[in-house]
Amino acid sequence: MTGRIVLLGATGYTGDLVLHALLRRGIEPVPAGRNRAAVRALAEQAGGLEFAVADASDTASITALVSPGDVLITTVGPFERFGYPVAEAAALAGAHYIDSTGEVGFVRELQGRLHGIARANGSIMLPAFGYDYVPGVLAGTLAALEGGPAVRSIDIGYFATGPLWRGLSQGTRTTMRDGVTLPSARRRRGVLVEERTASRVRAFPVRGRRRNAFLVSGTEVLHLPATFPTVEDVSVYNGWFPVLSRAAGPLSGFTAVATRIPLGRKLIDACTRPVIGPPGGPDAAERERTRSHVVAVATGSTGPLAEVHLEGPSIYNLTGELIAWAAQQLASGAGRTAGVVGPIEAFGFDELRDGCADIGLTPV
Repeated sequence: MTGRIVLLGATGYTGDLVLHALLRRGIEPVPAGRNRAAVRALAEQAGGLEFAVADASDTASITALVSPGDVLITTVGPFERFGYPVAEAAALAGAHYIDSTGEVGFVRELQGRLHGIARANGSIMLPAFGYDYVPGVLAGTLAALEGGPAVRSIDIGYFATGPLWRGLSQGTRTTMRDGVTLPSARRRRGVLVEERTASRVRAFPVRGRRRNAFLVSGTEVLHLPATFPTVEDVSVYNGWFPVLSRAAGPLSGFTAVATRIPLGRKLIDACTRPVIGPPGGPDAAERERTRSHVVAVATGSTGPLAEVHLEGPSIYNLTGELIAWAAQQLASGAGRTAGVVGPIEAFGFDELRDGCADIGLTPV
């Protein structure tokens, strides 16, 4: 490798998964965080790693961590609150950048504010490079290639097998709660638009059954049209809990209104606190009980043209492994295109497909 890998947020749940995924690859990252005692203890437990102290809210302290060619990974969210200084530091330093966000608004902000800086400095920036939303980008690309030039629309559905509700982290539950109050981005007739989350429900075939899913945001709406300019419509759906898909629409409408009134946000937080649960997430045994399943349906003017199903490890194992794989590629100089880019632009289709296959995300 030609660059170091710095892992900000290594003491958190997702950060720990990324750390151990890197260690399994024989890579010794530099854990970083603002709690010196916690970061030092983690570094010692991991075999005496070099560690660093830095504050995610302070661009200068993050910039001091990295040099051109290094890779900065951050799992410190919510990213719309804590993410920008870290991403800015990487772009200014000419370091590569990966994060675990599921917040599409944050990705769009990075594209608007940092793409030019990152490209000029040779920084490859990969926001949302985990379960959110690499599987959908890969599935959508496979469906578009299979369907051919006649493809005009791609719908992506995210599903899981096994008892997922008990296997969600506090961070995921919080993101789901906050997400229903925000609009979801869609690509419609070639234009990026925003619609109320869960305002649309679509059924997808999953393991021989039709399962409902509701409209959510996803970076597929940003990245797929860049690869396939003739694709006019891209929508992303979540079907983790199909029986709740119809109810999610009225709920999103209510919460969106509630957040606009005084104390509405605090009321929602208080009412949902028992559902959010304690910090952390599912242990290894619980993660093994669930698998991720992603569907992409490509459609033309005459109807469906292709349908692709990918299945892989649990949403958390998949995120850890995807980030570790991308970091290894970037640190070794395998990245292709500087700027705030998507997985295909960063590595190429064949390389992404093969990398996903190596970690168990494959067509079924």
